[in-house]
Amino acid sequence: MYIGYDVKGGVKYAKICKSERIDGKVKTTQVSLGRVIDEDAGIYKNRKRGVFTYDIDTDTYGLPDASVEIPTIKRKNAMENLVLDFGDAFFVNQYIARIGLRPAVEAMKYGNNDSVKALLMFYVLCNTANYNAAEWFSGNYASLLYPKANLESQRISDLLCSIGKESSYRAFFREYSRLLTHRDGGEDILIDSTGLPNSIHFPLTAVSNHNGQISNEMRLIYVVQQGTNLPLYFRYVAGNIVDVSTLTKTILELKALNIDTKFAILDAGYLTDENTKELFEAGISFVTRLRGNRKLYKEIVAEYLPVLREEENFVSYNTRYAYIKRVDCEVIPGHRAYAYLGLDLSMSSLESSKLFLRASRDNMRNTDVHRAMNTHGVFVLISTRPIAIDKILPLYYTRQQIEQVFDICKNNTNLLPLRVQSEDTLRGHLLLAFAAAVICRKLQEDLKDTQYTPENALLSLRNHKCKVYDDYVLTLEAAKRANDIYKKFKIKVDHSYDLAANCN
Repeated sequence: MYIGYDVKGGVKYAKICKSERIDGKVKTTQVSLGRVIDEDAGIYKNRKRGVFTYDIDTDTYGLPDASVEIPTIKRKNAMENLVLDFGDAFFVNQYIARIGLRPAVEAMKYGNNDSVKALLMFYVLCNTANYNAAEWFSGNYASLLYPKANLESQRISDLLCSIGKESSYRAFFREYSRLLTHRDGGEDILIDSTGLPNSIHFPLTAVSNHNGQISNEMRLIYVVQQGTNLPLYFRYVAGNIVDVSTLTKTILELKALNIDTKFAILDAGYLTDENTKELFEAGISFVTRLRGNRKLYKEIVAEYLPVLREEENFVSYNTRYAYIKRVDCEVIPGHRAYAYLGLDLSMSSLESSKLFLRASRDNMRNTDVHRAMNTHGVFVLISTRPIAIDKILPLYYTRQQIEQVFDICKNNTNLLPLRVQSEDTLRGHLLLAFAAAVICRKLQEDLKDTQYTPENALLSLRNHKCKVYDDYVLTLEAAKRANDIYKKFKIKVDHSYDLAANCN
């Protein structure tokens, strides 16, 4: 058995040649290895396997190091891209460096760092399947920023598996936590989870019943830093694991990253006696909503709702008005906290309007309508810190920050739909989506006083083109919208960039 070679169109191809004698005759079989990438190292490429290694001595296949560069074949009639989308990739590259995220991205464990940076940029700029990444890359300035990147499907799978390893996760979050822990609000967090619907056949996919909605999914838990509104950490669990059992593990993982948590705003689903006790013992203050089926909720409503509508309890929040009364309570045996009984007048009016329509349609008795009205707009919040009644709603509704992060993840960072086939590639995909969410969330914050959203800002920048010459790139004139964004971020665009300097 030996390896034979052919040259076609100036490209070298390899094949495994095997001869054996059968019934007195020599029969030769050939198996194509595909294009030769590195003959000495035994690296080849074909459509079935992608880029791979082959050892003739052991007749085994393997994977090459990620740092191996794959030369591009220039087909006889191929058209070279002489005009590229410029502004979006140029801006995002500058922005990543400006917000300090680059060391964390470079900490991901992969042999070809250009590929990681290029795929991250694809996650930010293109909400589409990864098999489109190579096509996007060929027409975008990112191909000049990261010339060694390889975004073919097989190599993307290898990349995701590599950066999905635990060592890569820890290296990324070690660098990323340094970026955030020194900022204001570093000890205050928001924790919530969201479902990622999927039909992938691995242990994380399970039937979930979340708030009455049945679906096949896995659960994604995000921690957001309250002071910066930025994602701080994430975990994932099987879809049938309920929120209450994940809180302690999440906080312990934060501590393992040297992130001290002093104050948490939690979804109502996390408030159990066990979690509450552990939060008290860990010295973590918290605010959360008390569910209506809890005994404490019923006791507070029964005792204090009749005296709630007093002028001293009247507060406003944005354009809404409410009555709120603070009372001391024993949230669990041995641990006291503050309960905030509230009546949201807007919500009460909305729910009552729906009730009146239903009562008329269903011929409800007046006594039943009256009883139902008594609970409309009523809520109870629990806080371990004494907070002024006019401050509790603004504080609690900072939970909306984490909902905005989930919206960004699902709509702007290529997170959904899940298109991976193994947990290894899933982990890498989630890590890249997290990094992309950090970029998009920070950009959303920086653009909030302008007319632009991250989506239309990046689309406007994409329309800023460049022309590619032999050894430099000439940037074309930018339209007003693109210029406005450059000016907002004080980014200077030169007339040309040297290709030898990788355009950075």
